[in-house]
Amino acid sequence: MEHNVFQVIWFVLWGVLWAVYFVLDGFDLGAGILSFCVAKDETERRAIYQAIGPFWDGNEVWLITAGGATFAAFPKTYAVMFSGLYTALFLLLFSLIVRGVAIEFREKVSGEGWRRFWDFLFWVSSMVATLILGVAFGNIFLGLPIDAQGLFHGTFFSLLHPYALLVGAFFILAFSVHGACWLSFRVDDEFPELKARLLRDAKILWVWEAVVAVAVLLFSLKLTPLWGNYLKAPVLVIFPLVAVVGLLFVPYFLNEDRPLAAFFSSGAAILGVTAWGVAGLFPNLFPSRLNPAWSLTIYNSSSSPLTLKIMTVVALIFVPIVLLYTLWAYRTFSYRLSRKELLYGEGY
Repeated sequence: MEHNVFQVIWFVLWGVLWAVYFVLDGFDLGAGILSFCVAKDETERRAIYQAIGPFWDGNEVWLITAGGATFAAFPKTYAVMFSGLYTALFLLLFSLIVRGVAIEFREKVSGEGWRRFWDFLFWVSSMVATLILGVAFGNIFLGLPIDAQGLFHGTFFSLLHPYALLVGAFFILAFSVHGACWLSFRVDDEFPELKARLLRDAKILWVWEAVVAVAVLLFSLKLTPLWGNYLKAPVLVIFPLVAVVGLLFVPYFLNEDRPLAAFFSSGAAILGVTAWGVAGLFPNLFPSRLNPAWSLTIYNSSSSPLTLKIMTVVALIFVPIVLLYTLWAYRTFSYRLSRKELLYGEGY
């Protein structure tokens, strides 16, 4: 019984880590997706990099933490993930590396061609990373073709089925709206034309986000077992309700010229959607599409009780510290950008 408690605790923490990662890294991935088309000159491009500069690398720490938690708490799931999904995960890692290099390298040479080259890679890598994250969770929601031994029966291209691509499209749209809200807040009135384009694009993309979100929920009802837990425990409906309310308030705050409030609403929507998916999976981590009995669950893929106890103590000590540092960083650097400061340093 005690072991089961710790398994459930770490399942919840696993979901929380992914949710925090999507909310935090989601806006700078979204900024990367928007960057190549919304910025019209070098000053505006530097403003976009400056808007995410103090945060992007810290945001990706949550991805490492989510992966580390999977490795330590559910090692069998981690092993299947990095064997069967090796190609997809390698592309994700490569995209994130290229993205970080692009942010750092674009200012090393002052030539226009050099900067545009790295701007293009920043855009492509942000798009690819976001798509892969969405496709990965789309496959997890639908179920992976794994057998009783945890062997993956499929290829990289078999992961690119319509449902997974639909979830991938939702990730791209949700992160783009999230990024547009953040950028609109940071650039404010110092860059009126850029802010106007960001607000315009956020409203347009929000419509598509809402349409695709409804499609994901409906196709999930038909194709996946995610809604089963909601029939057993109706109280869980709070998660999709949070997503719906957050999503509906985004255009309201944008029309009121309150981009920071729209950003928080968008974040709430992303949190709600992530919680909806994770709660629907329970107790599965990797459902098997071949046979539900072969699914990797929190019960058949977790570490020993002692390992989970030690991890819980460590998490109780260090996760609050990381959260406090994150809050401090955002409080310190989340100021409105000025044109003057773009003349100095490397853009952030």
